Amino acid sequence: MDLISSLALGFATALTPENLFYCFVGVLLGTLVGVLPGIGPTATIAMLLPVTFNFEPVTALIMLAGIYYGAQYGGSTTAILINLPGESSSAVTAIDGHEMARGGRAGAALATAALGSFFGGIVGTFVVVLFAPALASVALGFGSAEFFSLVVLGLIASIALARGSMLNALAMIVLGLLFGTVGQDIYTGTPRFTFGARELFSGINFVSVAVGIFGIAEILRNLEGDATRSVAIKTVKNLWLTRMDARSIVAPVLRGTALGATLGVLPGAGHVLASFGSYSVEKRVSKRPDTFGHGAIEGVAGPESANNAAAQTSFIPLLTLGLPAHPVMALMLGAFIIHGIIPGPNVIKDEPALFWGLIVSFWIGNVILIMLNLPLIRIWVKLLTVPYNILFPAIVAFACIGTYSLNQNPFDVFAIAFFALLGYILVKLGCEPAPLLLGFVLGPLLEQHLRRALIISQGDPSVFVTRPISLVLLIAAVGALLIAVLPSIRKQREVVFQEEDPV
Repeated sequence: MDLISSLALGFATALTPENLFYCFVGVLLGTLVGVLPGIGPTATIAMLLPVTFNFEPVTALIMLAGIYYGAQYGGSTTAILINLPGESSSAVTAIDGHEMARGGRAGAALATAALGSFFGGIVGTFVVVLFAPALASVALGFGSAEFFSLVVLGLIASIALARGSMLNALAMIVLGLLFGTVGQDIYTGTPRFTFGARELFSGINFVSVAVGIFGIAEILRNLEGDATRSVAIKTVKNLWLTRMDARSIVAPVLRGTALGATLGVLPGAGHVLASFGSYSVEKRVSKRPDTFGHGAIEGVAGPESANNAAAQTSFIPLLTLGLPAHPVMALMLGAFIIHGIIPGPNVIKDEPALFWGLIVSFWIGNVILIMLNLPLIRIWVKLLTVPYNILFPAIVAFACIGTYSLNQNPFDVFAIAFFALLGYILVKLGCEPAPLLLGFVLGPLLEQHLRRALIISQGDPSVFVTRPISLVLLIAAVGALLIAVLPSIRKQREVVFQEEDPV
């Protein structure tokens, strides 16, 4: 199937009334959760997974994907108006965006964010169209040894790119892997770590883990803070750019889009790295670097283009290799599995309508977002005044009802409470829970391909280093680990030298 006919199939799938409606719902919800700080796309997708259980697979995935990239748009609104990023990737936008708003240029800042996001999203989708099929065709030659090494690379890269302590990230990965082993052995059927509970024979419910750790735990953490938000910018005027502003943002948008499209495929928070990296690049190449931090429009255009381009290209490793690049993609992987589809190189061949329909929906969703964002800005400003003590109980009830409806099993609701408490404790201990979810999702794949490769090689572990692709992936994993460890070693040596030779 050539590219033109593939895209035609994608448009035919994405433009059906049902898929178009749920694409609209997804991007609208995404913008909403981006605007409301403290919820975020990870928690929202986790809590909406049960709702999509009765949807067609492509419809469910289009809506959930819309929530993700829609949140990248919405996060800039709070960053600009109240200096409170709704999304982590919008933190950089707040630096200059809020200064522009304080100077009476909130409209220009919001228009810049919307246009930069739109361009980055559109181009990022083109990158997915061009490179995803080629990568999928390469991945078709992978055996179990290669997939095992690929999962190892993904897990180690997520440790290397995690925020905070690398040791904590490693511990979270291991804990996630342990939770992933609960249930019956994949080859012998022997129960493992079930403690006699029949509800655990089929493993821990993915939805319960995701909703507990990312949904309810996040709500508990946010309830500790201030329950009200003060909106400094009550009115937004002149939601468009002057000719000078338009000329100023062209180069930053192009550079940010290129950087975001590249970094989005990396394991870890690629969209966050892209926005921070774009801001650094713009400040370095600017002829007026002193204006950054004081309302430079380039400091809004570059990061917003970067994080939206990265949001689109982060789907490439998921769709072609079945490897989630970050927690949201891990949830998307869970959505694939819930609907009976194993993401990876075979999806493009076995489910072409789903593959191309999902990709084309990115274009449609970005067009809907640019049409929604600016006209609805006044409504988003009013929503920022909703007290969290009213909003959050409704979200908790909705999440529990949705999870219970999946299997009609109260055990799943109790599991939500357990993982919510665990997630809250982990955050308090300074541990980032995202690697835990990646370990939980990838753990069964790691075990499955490890054991299958050893069975095929009759127990010979050298199969992982004698196959060229597997060896390259393992070397890359060791390289990622060294990149993460070396700065820590260097820092410790500097401390030792300072203690031995105090000046």
